[in-house]
Amino acid sequence: RSDRRETIDGVGALLSVLTMAPLVFGLIEGRTYGWWTVDQTLQVGDWQWPWSLSPVPIAFAVALVALAAFIAWGVHRRRRGRSTLLALGLFRIASFRNGNIAAAVVSLGEFGIILALPLWLQFVVGFDALQTGLLLLSLAIGSFVASGIAGALSGRVAPVWIVRAGLLAEIIGVAGVAFTIGPDATWGPLIPFLFVYGVGVGLATAQLTGVVLAEVPPAESGAASGTQSTSRQLGAALGVAILGTVLFSTTSSVLTSALDDRGLPADQRDQVVSQVVDSAGAAIVGLEQSPQTQDLAADARTAFSDGTKAAAFTAAGFLTLGLVSTLTLGAAASGRGSRQEEEEQARR
Repeated sequence: RSDRRETIDGVGALLSVLTMAPLVFGLIEGRTYGWWTVDQTLQVGDWQWPWSLSPVPIAFAVALVALAAFIAWGVHRRRRGRSTLLALGLFRIASFRNGNIAAAVVSLGEFGIILALPLWLQFVVGFDALQTGLLLLSLAIGSFVASGIAGALSGRVAPVWIVRAGLLAEIIGVAGVAFTIGPDATWGPLIPFLFVYGVGVGLATAQLTGVVLAEVPPAESGAASGTQSTSRQLGAALGVAILGTVLFSTTSSVLTSALDDRGLPADQRDQVVSQVVDSAGAAIVGLEQSPQTQDLAADARTAFSDGTKAAAFTAAGFLTLGLVSTLTLGAAASGRGSRQEEEEQARR
């Protein structure tokens, strides 16, 4: 136990907020306010954004500067022997560094698709909220089944291999969902793919923490566990932002092209696209109810399906990156798993 008095890293906490808030804002609102020049003026109360340069690149610049300041401040506190919000020294450990990257990327893929799929089920397939929840229950059942499988395998198979098997199952499940998605798709083919995806989530999530902490000194395990949890939360936030951008940008592009092919005037086209995108697809239901706009609703359903498909394939791509990032974890994770088993047997 250290006699050194630990103090809260308030500056580090502030800098972390100044890093994440502008980053997530830029990723989510880039399509609204423009990625470089202003497409729509940002307004807060009576104040309006005064420049032609979009606030999005400025938000990214603020995030980058704040990140650099956060790292510099952490190094400064560590040199003075004070506690830091993030234990930067742990990132010298390869298994910890690469494991956190894997955790963030996996969460990015997992949580991103959970945003897009329920919207598509309700506004394109026509499910209500209860039916959507019941369909997604197959994912939860798969995860529940996997928890038992992971427990049975934990004493026989190295944790990193269980993580890899889980990620592979997630990739298969998400890619299968992506291939199934379409404007006329039915719910039946989705169930097995969602179940497989759930099995993958259960296998990967249950073992990933142990893999990340495999080589961390016991004295640093608390800070390391907190960092790993933060990596997952960061990945989840970025997943919603990035895959949400993919979903709505693809929907906007496809729907704009389809309405142009119909010869719809530009002002009406932009109005329809704005309604569909800004409502996250809910406006499709209103378009279907009017005989005059049913053709537009069909185009919107196709566009939103394409957007959801693109988001699902993007999620599968990130999960693939997560799987690749675990390839450097084998030796350390396997060794730690074997040592833990030996210690448990010795205690018995």
